Amino acid sequence: MAMLSREDIEALGFLSIGENLQISDRASFYGADRITLGSNVRIDDFCVLAAGAGGISVGDYVHIAVGAALIGAGKITLSDFSGLSSRVSIYSSSDDYSGAAMTNPTVPAEYTDVKHADVFLGRHVIIGSGSVVLPGIKLEDGVAVGALSLIQKNCTAFGIYAGNPARRISERKRDLLEIELRMKASKAK
Repeated sequence: MAMLSREDIEALGFLSIGENLQISDRASFYGADRITLGSNVRIDDFCVLAAGAGGISVGDYVHIAVGAALIGAGKITLSDFSGLSSRVSIYSSSDDYSGAAMTNPTVPAEYTDVKHADVFLGRHVIIGSGSVVLPGIKLEDGVAVGALSLIQKNCTAFGIYAGNPARRISERKRDLLEIELRMKASKAK
């Protein structure tokens, strides 16, 4: 995977960028002027970040793995230390599937009924490969989502969720909070 240089990243026109970015030259960005990237962010091959009106905010120490997609008009927030495994899809917009309106972006807006809602991932959230997060979802700090899960309801802090639809199956350890503090203390020296 070839990584973009700092100059190449700056040329993409992001709203703001941090330090130590690793961005594949095979990732795609739409609405880059509505995307903020923190420091120590890695975005792998074939990722698509398509920021609508709400934008996309990526915190510090975030990894977005191969083939992940963040798409929609609502705001999508990935807080510090969060991570998306390969092929995770996060949507902040969705068509009306009921048949009461037409669907797809080639149809004029007055004939569709697209719903937009913000998506928020708290600190230390990790989402397993192939999972889908729907519009309007909040994953509180420390949530872990198993592979191939469908997240259609909010997830509470430090829960482990899995399934289609996802449900809470266990508790996640909080040791990582102490590890984060040790890491920050070692960097401050």
